[in-house]
Amino acid sequence: MSKLWHIAVRMNKAEQRQIAYAARNAQADKDTVSTKICRRVREQPWYQGAQTVMWYLHCRSEVRTLAAVVAELDSDKRIVVPYCMVDAEGQKQLGLWHLESLAELQPGMWNILEPPRERWSEQGKQFRADELDVVVVPGVAFDQQGGRLGNGAGYYDRLLQKVRPDAVLAAIGYEAQLLPQVVVDEYDVFMDFVVTEQAVYSGKRRTCRRT
Repeated sequence: MSKLWHIAVRMNKAEQRQIAYAARNAQADKDTVSTKICRRVREQPWYQGAQTVMWYLHCRSEVRTLAAVVAELDSDKRIVVPYCMVDAEGQKQLGLWHLESLAELQPGMWNILEPPRERWSEQGKQFRADELDVVVVPGVAFDQQGGRLGNGAGYYDRLLQKVRPDAVLAAIGYEAQLLPQVVVDEYDVFMDFVVTEQAVYSGKRRTCRRT
């Protein structure tokens, strides 16, 4: 383990994000490593037994998920993808779209693929968070206990608070994104699993701890 990895214990959220972003950006051969991570997710019993799965669609240096999503469209699962929106009070949140074809998507916020705005209210295409069986979650940094550090916008924090207790939260990231312990606040949700190219780590599930 590197000296920097140990120093991360004493860092705040902003500092941990900075070193984790750097590690994620520097990850070599992202396509191959991402394929391995997504395959590992799809091989898990909790994934194979799920009916409705939410996959995020990657941007920048995140674990690349598009190929896995395309493959899963041919499975017997209902595939859901998120998109960024605001509610009636102007609060940031994720909408959930039942994806049946990539042709339904176009580049949206941060150039992430999403359904066009004019279709967001389309009947039969919207899902609620409590209908999800598995949620594949992106992030900036993780730890082996299921701690997760996101980008800081709060989109996933709000979504994950609404997911059923028996649904599986599976964060995916490169092994290089793992820190000894990420900084978490009272509203942060622990993952059930953190999946990297090297292992599947069992998290602390739906509990929070204060820093």
